[in-house]
Amino acid sequence: MKPEIHPQYYQVPVHCACGETFTTGSTKKELRVDICSKCHPFFTGKQKLVDSAGRIDRFQQRFAKTEAAKTEAAKIEAAKAKK
Repeated sequence: MKPEIHPQYYQVPVHCACGETFTTGSTKKELRVDICSKCHPFFTGKQKLVDSAGRIDRFQQRFAKTEAAKTEAAKIEAAKAKK
């Protein structure tokens, strides 16, 4: 490595909005984050889907239609193979 061109690397505390604190490496002296693995819904198992304007319902309806079409196509192919 070339000397004096790289930023200083520190072991810094990370503070989450939920109150969790842990240590990591960074070029900044302190980090503050809004969400961490302790409070993130994916990791806590309390994941909620926010349905804005029915988008999730519309997606699930479209997905159900495509799955039904795939199943029907598979049945037709199986029937053709038997003949």
